[in-house]
Amino acid sequence: MRPLKDFEDFIKDNTITKISPDFSRSSSLIKDSKKAYVSLKEIITKIGINENNTNTLIKLCYDIIMDLLRAKMISKGFNATGYGAHEAEVSYLKNLNFNEKDIQFCDQLRYLRNGIMYYGKNLDEEYVKKVLNFLEKIYPKLIK
Repeated sequence: MRPLKDFEDFIKDNTITKISPDFSRSSSLIKDSKKAYVSLKEIITKIGINENNTNTLIKLCYDIIMDLLRAKMISKGFNATGYGAHEAEVSYLKNLNFNEKDIQFCDQLRYLRNGIMYYGKNLDEEYVKKVLNFLEKIYPKLIK
Protein backbone atom coordinates (compact mmCIF):
# COMPACT_ATOMS: atom_id res chain seq x y z
CA MET A 1 0.00 0.00 0.00
CA ARG A 2 1.47 3.34 -1.01
CA PRO A 3 1.54 6.39 1.29
CA LEU A 4 -1.56 8.55 1.35
CA LYS A 5 -1.25 11.80 -0.61
CA ASP A 6 -2.20 15.13 0.91
CA PHE A 7 -5.70 16.45 0.30
CA GLU A 8 -4.27 19.42 -1.61
CA ASP A 9 -2.60 17.03 -4.07
CA PHE A 10 -6.01 15.55 -4.86
CA ILE A 11 -7.27 19.07 -5.56
CA LYS A 12 -4.35 19.67 -7.91
CA ASP A 13 -5.03 16.48 -9.88
CA ASN A 14 -8.80 17.23 -10.01
CA THR A 15 -9.87 14.19 -8.00
CA ILE A 16 -11.30 16.78 -5.60
CA THR A 17 -13.27 19.62 -7.12
CA LYS A 18 -14.63 22.77 -5.56
CA ILE A 19 -18.43 22.94 -5.48
CA SER A 20 -21.00 25.09 -3.77
CA PRO A 21 -21.60 23.73 -0.26
CA ASP A 22 -24.66 21.48 -0.36
CA PHE A 23 -26.09 21.36 3.15
CA SER A 24 -29.13 19.34 2.10
CA ARG A 25 -27.00 16.54 0.65
CA SER A 26 -24.65 16.73 3.62
CA SER A 27 -27.58 16.38 6.01
CA SER A 28 -28.92 13.43 4.06
CA LEU A 29 -25.56 11.65 4.25
CA ILE A 30 -25.43 12.22 8.01
CA LYS A 31 -28.95 10.82 8.44
CA ASP A 32 -28.06 7.75 6.35
CA SER A 33 -24.91 7.25 8.37
CA LYS A 34 -26.81 7.45 11.66
CA LYS A 35 -29.32 4.86 10.42
CA ALA A 36 -26.53 2.56 9.30
CA TYR A 37 -24.81 2.98 12.67
CA VAL A 38 -28.00 1.95 14.49
CA SER A 39 -28.39 -1.02 12.15
CA LEU A 40 -24.79 -2.04 12.77
CA LYS A 41 -25.41 -2.00 16.52
CA GLU A 42 -28.56 -4.11 16.05
CA ILE A 43 -26.72 -6.68 13.95
CA ILE A 44 -23.95 -7.01 16.52
CA THR A 45 -26.42 -7.27 19.40
CA LYS A 46 -28.83 -9.71 17.74
CA ILE A 47 -26.51 -11.78 15.56
CA GLY A 48 -23.03 -11.05 16.79
CA ILE A 49 -19.81 -11.26 14.82
CA ASN A 50 -19.24 -14.53 13.01
CA GLU A 51 -17.47 -15.88 9.94
CA ASN A 52 -20.57 -15.30 7.81
CA ASN A 53 -20.84 -11.56 8.43
CA THR A 54 -17.28 -10.30 8.83
CA ASN A 55 -17.03 -8.73 5.39
CA THR A 56 -20.54 -7.29 5.64
CA LEU A 57 -19.74 -5.62 8.96
CA ILE A 58 -16.49 -4.21 7.62
CA LYS A 59 -18.23 -2.77 4.56
CA LEU A 60 -20.95 -1.27 6.76
CA CYS A 61 -18.39 0.36 9.06
CA TYR A 62 -16.54 1.72 6.05
CA ASP A 63 -19.74 3.14 4.55
CA ILE A 64 -20.63 4.86 7.83
CA ILE A 65 -17.23 6.52 7.99
CA MET A 66 -17.22 7.51 4.33
CA ASP A 67 -20.73 8.99 4.46
CA LEU A 68 -19.69 11.20 7.36
CA LEU A 69 -16.47 12.24 5.62
CA ARG A 70 -18.39 13.06 2.43
CA ALA A 71 -20.93 15.04 4.44
CA LYS A 72 -18.16 17.15 5.96
CA MET A 73 -16.48 17.66 2.59
CA ILE A 74 -19.69 18.59 0.81
CA SER A 75 -20.63 21.07 3.53
CA LYS A 76 -17.23 22.74 2.96
CA GLY A 77 -17.63 22.78 -0.83
CA PHE A 78 -15.52 19.77 -1.85
CA ASN A 79 -16.48 16.74 -3.94
CA ALA A 80 -14.39 13.69 -4.83
CA THR A 81 -14.94 11.81 -8.10
CA GLY A 82 -13.22 9.25 -10.27
CA TYR A 83 -10.13 7.18 -9.70
CA GLY A 84 -8.72 7.84 -6.24
CA ALA A 85 -11.90 9.44 -4.87
CA HIS A 86 -12.07 7.23 -1.78
CA GLU A 87 -8.38 7.78 -1.09
CA ALA A 88 -8.94 11.53 -1.42
CA GLU A 89 -11.83 11.38 1.02
CA VAL A 90 -9.71 9.49 3.56
CA SER A 91 -6.99 12.12 3.17
CA TYR A 92 -9.55 14.73 4.29
CA LEU A 93 -9.16 13.32 7.80
CA LYS A 94 -5.91 15.32 7.94
CA ASN A 95 -7.93 18.49 7.42
CA LEU A 96 -10.16 17.43 10.31
CA ASN A 97 -7.12 17.15 12.60
CA PHE A 98 -7.17 13.39 13.02
CA ASN A 99 -3.90 11.88 14.12
CA GLU A 100 -1.66 10.02 11.69
CA LYS A 101 -2.34 6.62 13.28
CA ASP A 102 -6.11 6.99 12.75
CA ILE A 103 -5.61 8.24 9.20
CA GLN A 104 -3.39 5.26 8.38
CA PHE A 105 -5.90 2.82 9.90
CA CYS A 106 -8.71 4.35 7.86
CA ASP A 107 -6.59 4.13 4.71
CA GLN A 108 -5.86 0.47 5.48
CA LEU A 109 -9.61 -0.06 5.94
CA ARG A 110 -10.21 1.56 2.55
CA TYR A 111 -7.63 -0.71 0.96
CA LEU A 112 -9.00 -3.89 2.56
CA ARG A 113 -12.62 -2.98 1.80
CA ASN A 114 -11.52 -2.59 -1.83
CA GLY A 115 -10.08 -6.10 -1.59
CA ILE A 116 -13.41 -7.41 -0.33
CA MET A 117 -15.36 -5.66 -3.07
CA TYR A 118 -13.17 -6.46 -6.06
CA TYR A 119 -10.80 -9.32 -5.23
CA GLY A 120 -12.75 -11.70 -3.00
CA LYS A 121 -10.74 -10.95 0.13
CA ASN A 122 -12.17 -12.44 3.33
CA LEU A 123 -11.33 -10.81 6.62
CA ASP A 124 -11.55 -12.41 10.05
CA GLU A 125 -13.45 -11.66 13.23
CA GLU A 126 -10.38 -10.15 14.91
CA TYR A 127 -10.07 -7.52 12.20
CA VAL A 128 -13.79 -6.75 12.47
CA LYS A 129 -13.31 -6.08 16.17
CA LYS A 130 -10.46 -3.67 15.39
CA VAL A 131 -12.63 -1.87 12.84
CA LEU A 132 -15.54 -1.66 15.28
CA ASN A 133 -13.25 -0.22 17.96
CA PHE A 134 -11.93 2.28 15.44
CA LEU A 135 -15.46 3.27 14.44
CA GLU A 136 -16.45 3.75 18.08
CA LYS A 137 -13.43 5.98 18.54
CA ILE A 138 -13.88 8.25 15.51
CA TYR A 139 -17.69 8.24 15.09
CA PRO A 140 -18.29 10.92 17.76
CA LYS A 141 -15.64 13.16 16.16
CA LEU A 142 -17.09 12.72 12.67
CA ILE A 143 -20.74 13.15 13.70
CA LYS A 144 -20.10 16.63 15.19
